[in-house]
Amino acid sequence: MSVLRQVHVLDTSKGLPLDEVLKLFPPNLRQMLTELPLPIKEEVEEIRIRQGRPLMLGLAQGDCFVNDQGSVSAKATEAYTINNLDVERITQLVSRSSLYALEEELRNGYITLPGGHRVGITGKVLTDQGGIRNIKYISGFNFRISRAVVGVADKVLPYLISSDGRFYHTILVSPPRCGKTTMLREIIRRLSEGVPELGFSGVTVGVVDERSEIAGCYRGVPQRDIGPRTDVLDACPKAPGMMMLLRSMGPMIIATDEIGRQEDVAALEEVLNAGVKVLSTVHGATLEELADRPALQYLFRIKAIQRFIILGRSRGVGTVEDIIDGRTMRSLGVKPC
Repeated sequence: MSVLRQVHVLDTSKGLPLDEVLKLFPPNLRQMLTELPLPIKEEVEEIRIRQGRPLMLGLAQGDCFVNDQGSVSAKATEAYTINNLDVERITQLVSRSSLYALEEELRNGYITLPGGHRVGITGKVLTDQGGIRNIKYISGFNFRISRAVVGVADKVLPYLISSDGRFYHTILVSPPRCGKTTMLREIIRRLSEGVPELGFSGVTVGVVDERSEIAGCYRGVPQRDIGPRTDVLDACPKAPGMMMLLRSMGPMIIATDEIGRQEDVAALEEVLNAGVKVLSTVHGATLEELADRPALQYLFRIKAIQRFIILGRSRGVGTVEDIIDGRTMRSLGVKPC
């Protein structure tokens, strides 16, 4: 089964992750989404708001639409249509009526919310000397629901820690929406706490969270449990962030999300040369696809990465399709789980 299904029964008395996000919706939309069936509310990954188009949810098994009674349908024609007042009110609530204060985040096209959730924003982009200055005439939002899935890393950790308690340099590989950030976060938490059943003592982990997705920081404070020995540089570019952690925080492991640029790889090599372990993710479906990318070819050539975890959706979101030994490039014989 999908490892993302290995989750404790939700305690709805404490509220669902979706409830935190619904506080940023106007009353009419909040009511519709509150009326959703509980199984849907537990599985919502994204809420899509597009002016003049239907209210849509992204679920693990696919997309669906929501009508004004809070019922779901596969037909867009049966859904509630988002209007300009909905968009204006969400804009005010997300920005706390001050888009100017969020200008730096808007340049990246998203805003990090309390609870570690994130909202992507679309509209007319204003540029300045080739760079993005701001977003004006906002017309769409993508609310991405952040969830911690305790136990998601249990099946992969035995492949990432040697018999003498050393962590292997590891990269998680997957297409979008296959659970790699959730898996990364849980691996970080376990390494920070320690994995006594594998003879691994907790170590200091430095996290460069460029997109505020791993720790879900809000005003610099992690909103997700990333372990007691973890330091986070939030909204920091990966390459300089890795150097900052290396020089000042004494990490045993440095973790990042979504490497891909040449400067990211160069920084990873500096970390490797310093004797610090690396843990990261990369977009892709196969190792063959990654090996064709110029920025990643060097990593493959020097065989620096010892474990590649391939994630997919063959048995649901977060399926571990395979684990590859990075030195021999051979499968470790893990069946999809």
